[in-house]
Amino acid sequence: MTIREIETKGVLTKSNLPVSDFSVNTYVGCAHACKYCYASFMKRFTDHPEPWGDFVDVKLWPDIKNPRRYAGKEAFLGSVTDCYQPCEAKYKRTRALLEQLQGSGIRISIATKSDLVLRDLDLIKTFPGARVSWSINTLDEDFRREMDRGVSIERRLEAMRQFYEAGIDTTCFISPIFPRITDVRAIIRRAKGQCNLVWLENLNLRGDYKGRILTWTHEHHPELDTLYRDIYTRRDRTYWSELDADMRHFCADEGLPYVRNDDSVHSRHGEPPVVVNYFYHEEIIPSARKEQLRQTRICS
Repeated sequence: MTIREIETKGVLTKSNLPVSDFSVNTYVGCAHACKYCYASFMKRFTDHPEPWGDFVDVKLWPDIKNPRRYAGKEAFLGSVTDCYQPCEAKYKRTRALLEQLQGSGIRISIATKSDLVLRDLDLIKTFPGARVSWSINTLDEDFRREMDRGVSIERRLEAMRQFYEAGIDTTCFISPIFPRITDVRAIIRRAKGQCNLVWLENLNLRGDYKGRILTWTHEHHPELDTLYRDIYTRRDRTYWSELDADMRHFCADEGLPYVRNDDSVHSRHGEPPVVVNYFYHEEIIPSARKEQLRQTRICS
């Protein structure tokens, strides 16, 4: 793993995402090395010869001046990297940011695959309307190990439970859903007692990782070749339409609210989580790719 420190002009950038005013990425690159990482294309901007997942740049930025100017705004931590990846234990750049923003009145949302975020639970609790989400697209540890270097699914779920019981809004982000591999129902049943939201997102293959994923599915699940060819070569959306219908029936049976592309509906603690279908949301909201490209400017 190649780790280097880089100086940046700042760490908060105005966001194209509909769920936040600012995007925050305290690192460039990510040691989790997810095979399906949509941000891996950013490697071309980093000057790194190492493969994606084998390098991390640690951002060093000037202290934030007048943090109160962010009062009432929302920052999303982790749009193109995990702010709680392993090197955060040493460098504490995410914690430094939270300390700089504490008391400013800004709201924060954090996306992670880590339980290191537990270290900052007391600090995160001081932010109004804080939300933390964990990416969980399987309960099968063998499959998880094939796809990423993050902590185990049980550790993610345990971190989610502790945040939920501490009164912080939590989200189980079932993403990306691998057709006929990800058991969405099982994940929802496992997490529904410790989250306020469940987000569903389809596996969207593009760029150089499309070939990697299709090769992996062919080698491990050749029986799915026709389905994956239909979805990712012929652009047939029948599977996702059927999964949408299945989720509607499942959620109705489980007593879970079900909506599409709507982040405005939240459940209270102790109530069933709201399940939100974000299939092909990138065609409805500004592209996540635009958001990723914006992040490269902060390193200039």
